[in-house]
Order: sequence, then C-alpha cells, then structure tokens
Amino acid sequence: MTSILTNNGAMVALQTLQSINNNLTDTQNQISTGKEIASAKDNSAIWAISKVMESDVAGFNAIEDGLALGESTVQVAMAGAEQITEILKDIKERVVAATGENVDHTKIGAEITQLTAQVNQIIGASQFNGANLLSDDVDGNGATDITVLSSLDRSGTTVTASNITVASVDFVTNLDLSDIDVSDSAQADTSLALIEAHIETAINGAAALGAGSARISDQKEFVGKLSDSLKSGIGAMVDTDMEAASARLKALQTQQQLGVQALSIANSAPQTLQQLFR
Repeated sequence: MTSILTNNGAMVALQTLQSINNNLTDTQNQISTGKEIASAKDNSAIWAISKVMESDVAGFNAIEDGLALGESTVQVAMAGAEQITEILKDIKERVVAATGENVDHTKIGAEITQLTAQVNQIIGASQFNGANLLSDDVDGNGATDITVLSSLDRSGTTVTASNITVASVDFVTNLDLSDIDVSDSAQADTSLALIEAHIETAINGAAALGAGSARISDQKEFVGKLSDSLKSGIGAMVDTDMEAASARLKALQTQQQLGVQALSIANSAPQTLQQLFR
C-alpha cells in the first residue's frame, strides 16, 4: 500500500543512511586521530586496560631517568677508584725504591706525600650530583650507599617498587695512606706490605663499583625494552589499523552514495500517485 502520509520506504532508507553516516564519522575520526579506541565510550574495558598500561609506561620512563642518574654516579666513583689504583702503583714503586740503602729517602718521601695528596683529592672529587661512593659520607647526611629505583612490579592492582643498592667503598677510612713510611730502609720494608694491602683495597673497591654499574646498566636496558613492549601492546589495542580503516572508509563512502540514492527513490514514490488522479 502506498500512502501520502506514511512513507515506510523512506523511513527505512533514512535509518540506513543515518547508520552509514555514523559509521563513516567514526571511521573518519579513527583515521584523523590514529586511535580506534580514543575514549571510554569506544570500548570501556580496553580503554581502562590501556590507561593502566600507559601509567606504567610513564613510571618506567621516570625509572630510566633515575637509573641513568645512578649509573653516572657509580661510574664517576669507579673512574676515581681506577685512577687511585694507578697512583697506588706509583707509590709502590717508590716504596720499593726506598728499601735500598743508597737512596734519598727524604725526596722519595716527598714524592709519596704528593701522590697521597692526589689520592685524597680524587676521593673528594669523585662525586656526581652530590653523591660520592668513595667517601665515608655519601650524601653529606651520613648515608653509606645509594638506592636506585629499578622497577615497578605489578600484580593485579598492587604495585611494588624494586631497588638497586650500591654501597660506598669508603676509601676515606679504608685507604688511609698515613701508615706509609719511607724515612729509612727498615720502614720502607714494613710499608711494602702495607701498600700491597692498600692496592688490594682499591682494586676490590673498583671491582665492586664496576659490578654495581653493570647491574644498573643492564637494568636500564631491560626497562627500556620493557617500556617499548608496553607501548607496542597499547598500540595493538587502541591504535587504528590504517589499511583496514582506509578500505572501510571507501566502502562507507560508496554506501553513503547508494543510501542517498535509495532515500531519493523512496521519497519520490508518493509522487507516482499523481498519475492516478490524471
């Protein structure tokens, strides 16, 4: 039945066209923003998961910065410890020379005094951002180590922090060169064993700092990879598949054209009734 009051065909065509236009708008938004799920209304569950993961990524970015700071602090101290080791070797050479009888012990002692002062200067200068792992007071407030935030461990909704602790090697206390005495051959003989012990202390300290630096460096590399993986996962959930969206856009544009034509045909149907009244 054809009615001039109710055009069922036009209503169906209009509803179809409105649906096509809505889908076309959604697809255009996805292409322009690059996100298939840009807000909670698009997919509340996926959106919520992505936001939690984005907060974790932000946390890991901050952790990377902290690890870089900690790594630099340890590396500065390690460089100082390695340099001190080399200077102690020079002191050992002079102690060995002082064990002889026909040498100028006063001049050798003066050289050792200068080298000892250099060691103390290196200990004092081996700080980064106010933290010195060669000192007995790392931060000026009595600390004996540095703690670096290394990870955020998530279990469900519970997040716990993990840390890497690098202890001071305390060369101020453990590397007191005041016991080196080369005033005569006998004292030089005694100092030979002492300087060997000091060299061992310096080597062990540098090795400990090297191990701490390597651990922080490895953790920083891992956190960087983890952050990249999380970003990829978030992208897989919420980013627009541009190839699929482009194909869908073309299809919807074609459907829109056909929908307009269908609505036009449906709207013209009542006009045919005029032929019946002629």
